[in-house]
Amino acid sequence: MLRPRLRIPRASRLWRPALSNRSIHHAPPLRQFSPEKGVPGLLSPGGFDIAWIQYMQFVMERLNALTADTEFAHQEPLTILKATAREPSQAPTFNYASMAHNNAFFFENLVNLDSTEQPEEQGVENTEEDRIPDQLKYELVKHFSSIETLRREFLVTAMAMFGPGFVWLVKNAQTSDMRILATYLAGTPYTAGHWRRQGVDMNTQGVSSPNTVHGFLERTKLGAGADIGAQFSKTAPGGTDVIPLLCLNTWEHVWLRDYGIGAGGAGGKRQFVENWWRCIDWNKVEGLANIQKLPFKQ
Repeated sequence: MLRPRLRIPRASRLWRPALSNRSIHHAPPLRQFSPEKGVPGLLSPGGFDIAWIQYMQFVMERLNALTADTEFAHQEPLTILKATAREPSQAPTFNYASMAHNNAFFFENLVNLDSTEQPEEQGVENTEEDRIPDQLKYELVKHFSSIETLRREFLVTAMAMFGPGFVWLVKNAQTSDMRILATYLAGTPYTAGHWRRQGVDMNTQGVSSPNTVHGFLERTKLGAGADIGAQFSKTAPGGTDVIPLLCLNTWEHVWLRDYGIGAGGAGGKRQFVENWWRCIDWNKVEGLANIQKLPFKQ
């Protein structure tokens, strides 16, 4: 008969240091919104709680755990995602840092309609375009032909994304051209993070897809043309240095609670995008674009 052995743990195993509750990374404040009112015109208090309060708390907790006692512990999420984009071993850190930055970018460019709506003049109906500063409107119309075209491009791009991600309005840092850019999952539009831009929807294109393979090979080239190959180029071959101006979050947890799946053509992601367009803080977009003054007309 075998007798169970009584194992007495060592003293060193009985004591375990308590995990630190110190939060180095934390969600930035959203002073234009309150948990009691959510995002007027876009998200209910419950939807805001899930998409911002709970989700950012979760992302920051994971980011703190991954960066504790590392060089990234006191760095901003944007700095972290740029530094970890090329390191496969740092993929989890990149994902949480990028999601923290992307989600914050999305919410920070929203406006509180309850505090900004202006009374309409008698006989004059205010439109969404009236909230866009003149200089920004001039540039948008120049690159997209009309504000309505830009709105439709955002809508069509978001609806074409089978998986979650983000739709961006970006500006070419060299030419000032503007375009729409889609990134999937935690992908980032920033030049230093182009290795994880994730511009391919892996739900519709597998790893054997020519686009996927070609994109990987292009991103892993050394230097310019791979001739001297001493260092990695910060810009992807054939890529451009872009400045994000506006961000649309298409992850389901953001809109599913308030808008539902969208069966029968009611609600869903389409309605969420339509409502989001009405809640954009165009003044912040203009500030990020750093647009020069309009040409003088005689």
